[in-house]
Amino acid sequence: MRCSLTTPIAATLIVCTLLAGCSTPRGSKTSQLAPSQLAKADVDRVSDAHRAQLDASLRVLADKLYRRNPREWKVAGHATHEAAVARIFAVGNYRLPELGDKVGTQAIVLGLREDYTGDRVAAFVAGLGSMAHQAFNEKNDFYFYDDLDPQRLYNAARNVEIAAWKLANSRDANGQPLLLSNEMYPVPNLSFEREIGKMIGNFDLLSITIADKTNRTVVKVVQNVATAVFLPVAVVLR
Repeated sequence: MRCSLTTPIAATLIVCTLLAGCSTPRGSKTSQLAPSQLAKADVDRVSDAHRAQLDASLRVLADKLYRRNPREWKVAGHATHEAAVARIFAVGNYRLPELGDKVGTQAIVLGLREDYTGDRVAAFVAGLGSMAHQAFNEKNDFYFYDDLDPQRLYNAARNVEIAAWKLANSRDANGQPLLLSNEMYPVPNLSFEREIGKMIGNFDLLSITIADKTNRTVVKVVQNVATAVFLPVAVVLR
């Protein structure tokens, strides 16, 4: 007699089989599957990987900016630039106390204001980080019941482009960059641009992947980056 998958016995067998796959005998070379992975679809694991890579890129960017702008970690009272980097990532969800209620693009704008006297690197990186956190529905780990919005991810990619332009072009009254980043002389250094490019590509690729998986359409926006305004991330464009 064929057993229906809807019967209690069959359901129990399925659960037992899945749980059995979570552990293997000691010394076995078979890869182990954590119980939490049972609640993850392929797209959730992809989202996990993209989120982790974005955080890694932000850490690299913070390190590079502090190396080129030692004034920033010194004005914040840190002993080394490594301590300054660690502090940004030790604060949950990039919400730095000195920024008050400024998160996401508001923190980015604050850090690149001429009259801002705090740590510009911390404000800029924390702004990018908290914006990414918003785009990921303020979650660090994803499961089948999570619903990432491809529009938010697309908007975040465009916002990173705008932030990169502002980083390269924000000047004080004397025409000096508020934060040093890319340079062409005496030796070309475009490592900042490459790292930011990774972040943009990360957001865009995940946006395309989720839109394809969920049959949703992303509204694309064309702006002149020099005059562009930041797009909403916490609230989806409709």
